[in-house]
Amino acid sequence: MNFEYTDKVKALIAKLEAFMDEHVYPIEAERNAWAHDPANLWTPWPGTEKIKQKAREAGLWNLFLPHEYGAWSPGLTNLEYAPLAEIMGRISWASEFFNCSAPDTGNMEVLAKYGTPAQQEQWLKPLLDGTIRSSYVMTEPQVASSDATNVETSIVADGDDYVINGRKWWISGAMDPRCKIMIMLGRSAIDGPKHLQHSQILIPRDAPGIEVVRPLSVFGHYHSPGGHAELRLVNVRVPKENLLLGEGRGFEIAQGRLGPGRIHHCMRSIGQAQRMLEYMVRRVEDRVAFGRKLSEQGSIRQDIARSFCEIEQARLLTLKAADAMDRYGNKVAKDLIAAIKIVAPQMAQTVGDRALQAHGGMGVSGDTPIAQLFLTNRFVRLTDGPEEVHMAQLAKLKIKDLLNLPKR
Repeated sequence: MNFEYTDKVKALIAKLEAFMDEHVYPIEAERNAWAHDPANLWTPWPGTEKIKQKAREAGLWNLFLPHEYGAWSPGLTNLEYAPLAEIMGRISWASEFFNCSAPDTGNMEVLAKYGTPAQQEQWLKPLLDGTIRSSYVMTEPQVASSDATNVETSIVADGDDYVINGRKWWISGAMDPRCKIMIMLGRSAIDGPKHLQHSQILIPRDAPGIEVVRPLSVFGHYHSPGGHAELRLVNVRVPKENLLLGEGRGFEIAQGRLGPGRIHHCMRSIGQAQRMLEYMVRRVEDRVAFGRKLSEQGSIRQDIARSFCEIEQARLLTLKAADAMDRYGNKVAKDLIAAIKIVAPQMAQTVGDRALQAHGGMGVSGDTPIAQLFLTNRFVRLTDGPEEVHMAQLAKLKIKDLLNLPKR
């Protein structure tokens, strides 16, 4: 494995850091204030499209889409994208400026990999252009959706259409007025092998029968403008050509989608942990208590040293997982993807906790990004499957692998 970045990636890193310095960090406070103002709920910050256009003109656009997607992709590997995602992730919402934010990234990969030419023309192209947004609709309130075989929302054939009925929640992006398309996992068969009972289907956001039960807050914040919603689908009717890949192939699509999405979360978490450590170091070097700088306290130095070690460990594991995805495919790399999804958000939360403590009262305020990033990573420990599920699956894989080794 060679984790030395190529000249191409080094140039992109320099360009992206300069772009963030010029266009993104300066508006962070303004954008946060806009999003927290109840008068602006579900309304995108007015400067968003201007910065997106600048990013596109700078060639910092759709960087997430791996090279195997051919003409749809800017040509980067997962390994090459990792440091770029880390830089964007230093601000939890900044990836949108580069058309690299969830859930759109995963949905674009699904459409690029599994969509028909007609589906790609109608939905993938505007998503790649950044003119619309999307949602991924899987989790349900009445069942433990971390085991997706429990998903109950029905997809029933009726003539030339499918009719969809069910209840979904934690649907990210559904409240955004720019959301135009949803990809939904539902049950299309009630018998047969359990991993062949579900399908994925495209549902226009404005389809009749989609009801917003309520927006869902996260630690008291609505994550506007995209947010998360509980939805009720009542006799939602879509054409049969909206089905992706075929009946019973929902889990096949889900596995293709969730691997990259999980590692992208981890790349961003590492960037956030790195930023929180930088804030911590500046704070303890400037702050004096009981006659000496906080940076001279042994416990503070231990926290900094541990944080550095933990960030580097997670970064290297992320790069190893990304490299395995590039070399062998997402399915073969699933153990490393699970491992980093377990490690990275918890690591970032731990580093954030230390940074909060070093800042005292300022740490829990809005005067630094630490509190927001700390809470983001507590939330990410649940997104794309809670860490307990990844641990269970990883342990199952490793038990099988290790038992097959010769006894020495």
